[in-house]
Amino acid sequence: MINLLPPNKKQELAAEKSWKISLILSINLIAVAVCFCLIFFLVNILLSMKIDSQKIIYQQSEKQFSSPKIQALSNNLKILNQTFSRLDNFYQKQFRAAKTLEKISANIPAQISLTNLLINPKEKEKTIECILTGFAPTREVLLKFKDDLENNQDFQEIYFPTSSWIKSTDINFTVNFKIKWQ
Repeated sequence: MINLLPPNKKQELAAEKSWKISLILSINLIAVAVCFCLIFFLVNILLSMKIDSQKIIYQQSEKQFSSPKIQALSNNLKILNQTFSRLDNFYQKQFRAAKTLEKISANIPAQISLTNLLINPKEKEKTIECILTGFAPTREVLLKFKDDLENNQDFQEIYFPTSSWIKSTDINFTVNFKIKWQ
């Protein structure tokens, strides 16, 4: 198609066309901006409604927990917790014979048999004084028992009377030692 319009008219039409295009683009941009504003406004309204409903729920639950029955129950629970805490502290400080017997039996060789065991806890010193009597078939077995006790850090002040070392076989022995209190 041939355009027979004069050049100034062509420029006028081109300017009018570009003005219309810019007008359409600006209207579209304004419409998009308005849509975003509306979306943000709706989100803001929804969030404020949820916050308000959560505030109401919180206030209702706060009223429930401030009732006299709940307060009395809460006070009773605090008292019970304090009592249990004191009981736990008391039992933690108590002597546990089972742990002491486990430590002793773990260090006694199989060939040694015990005839008597005296356990005396010393609370002030935080130690347990033990006197053990028994029978060992040989001096080597008794020496191994002595070495096991000395090599264990839980046992302190280990003492075998000299009468325990006189015989080389069929030995009736006595040993005194202390154990750390745990």
